[in-house]
This record gives sequence, structure tokens and C-alpha cells, in this order.
Amino acid sequence: MKTYIIFTFLLFTLMTCKNKTATTMPLETSSTKTKAKAIIDLSHAYSDKTIYWVTAKEFKLDTVFKGQTDKGFYYAANNFSTAEHGGTHIDAPIHFAKNAQTVDEIPLEKLIGPAIKIDITSKCSTNPDYLVSIDDFKDWENAHNTTIPSGSIVLLETGFSKYYPDKVKYLGTDERGDHAVKLLHFPGLSPEAAKWLVEHRNINSIGIDTPSIDYGQSEYFQSHVALLEQNIPAFENLTNLDKLPSNGFEIIALPMKIEGGSGAPLRIVAIVYDK
Repeated sequence: MKTYIIFTFLLFTLMTCKNKTATTMPLETSSTKTKAKAIIDLSHAYSDKTIYWVTAKEFKLDTVFKGQTDKGFYYAANNFSTAEHGGTHIDAPIHFAKNAQTVDEIPLEKLIGPAIKIDITSKCSTNPDYLVSIDDFKDWENAHNTTIPSGSIVLLETGFSKYYPDKVKYLGTDERGDHAVKLLHFPGLSPEAAKWLVEHRNINSIGIDTPSIDYGQSEYFQSHVALLEQNIPAFENLTNLDKLPSNGFEIIALPMKIEGGSGAPLRIVAIVYDK
């Protein structure tokens, strides 16, 4: 009996030490890291004002119940319906690439990690059809005396989020239907720049503060194809990019995990660190 008690005590002591080690080590490691300065929400809320592609089903929220129950407690519940692609959302690779990753198959490493921002607001302010160029990426690299870091999440700031949810200013039209596609005007990434990123840089994902990675007047969505064929997901309809520095921050972009989904609503935040 005495032997059993001693063995139990030793086992408990070892387990306690092991748990303390597991808890303490990350804390010691984290104390050496730079502290977070701010957490910035880069997502638009979903509502009846949410902007969708002109041919997509818009967001609808139906109240199931809201108020005091006969049991004496308050209760609220809703049903919602929405297209995959609308508001702040993710384009999974399969959206434009056969047999590519669906939303639930995208590795978390593609959605969480260090990021940079390319600011082209001055060029987009006078040209709603502006195409982000290879030179825009090279200008960023020259300004920071480095290449775009391997494994980066690249965000493109056009300044168009300031127009959201005004459809005419943000999309170029408030009309809906197939005919409205030709009326779309907003900046995007040029196919040449998309191919350059794929061939000469190693990025994990890309995002933009407009309705699409391809600009409004695109007919063949070549930038989508170039990126998504390489399993590089895209984040669209972002906001608050003006609150981010050009580098030195991280992104957490977690979409609704829709099995087989080509896209999904996205909650995306940036963690900005003190330098």
C-alpha cells in the first residue's frame, strides 16, 4: 500500500512538472516577441446593404424569434441565406481552377501569417479601371529594399472601400443582372502582375478592397485564373486597409468552412505590432 502511494505521488509530481513546462515555455518564448499594437478588423458586416456581384444572390436575414419567451428568459435566433461570393469573402482556388482546393481544403498556412500592403490609392483615385502592375510591386520592393517575403499574404489597397456600400461608386452601377456586368468599374490586379507573382514570388494568398481581384471591366478573369490555378486564394471586399502599415503585421483570415465550397463569407483581421 505504501509503495502504491509513493508511486502515485511521483507520477502526479512528474505530470505536474510536465504540464508546468508545457505552459511555461510558450510564455517565455512569447515574452521575447514584439507586442501587438492593435487588432484591426478588415471585414464589412453582413446586412441588407452588403454588396454582391451583380448576378449573385444577396444576403437575407430572417427573424425566427426575438423577445421574451413564455419561460421568462430572452431569446433571439435568425436564419440567413447568402451567395458564397459577396461582402468580405474568400475565393477558393476551385472558383476558377478545376480540381483545385475547395474552401475546406485550404491549408491554414495560406490564411494566417505575415503580410504586406501595396498602396496604390493615388493611382486609383483618378482611374477607376486601374490595373495594379508589376512596377507597383517592384516599387514596393525598392522602397523597402527587399523582395516580397516568401510566404507573404499580399494586400492591395485601392482606396475603394471608402465608397462601400454605395453601389454606384463602389461597383460602377447599382443595376443588377447579366447586363450589369458590362457596367462594372473598379480597380484590380493586372493579369501580367498576377502571373509575375506566381512565377517570380512565393505568396500564400492575396486580398483587395474591391469586389474582385480582376478589375471591373475584365471579361476573362485572367488574374483569378493565374492565381487560383496555383492554389493561391483571394480575399475580396476588404476594408480598413488604410489603417495598416506597409509591412510588419500579420493576417488571420478564417472563412466559413463550407465543404466543397468555391467561396465563403470571411472574417479577416490584421494584427499590427510595435516596431
